[in-house]
Amino acid sequence: MRIKKGFELREVCGEYIIVAYGKENIDFNKVISLNESASFLWKAIADKNFTADTLSSLLCAEYEVDAETAQRDAQALLEEWTKVGLVSD
Repeated sequence: MRIKKGFELREVCGEYIIVAYGKENIDFNKVISLNESASFLWKAIADKNFTADTLSSLLCAEYEVDAETAQRDAQALLEEWTKVGLVSD
């Protein structure tokens, strides 16, 4: 998977949001807010190929979380990003 072109993470008033730009995202009208761990993952995978396993490994390395919880959370986050159109295969 990969983050689609035209999306970037911005910090606005202490909150992390995804901003869409470019003509390929002209119809994107959602506001995507990320918590601290999701924004950490976004920064870590920007411009890289990744999988749920990649996200899980990053979570385990950065936070005190067991592998099973990290995998479950990574999969849920990836499904949500896919559902709203932020990532592609």
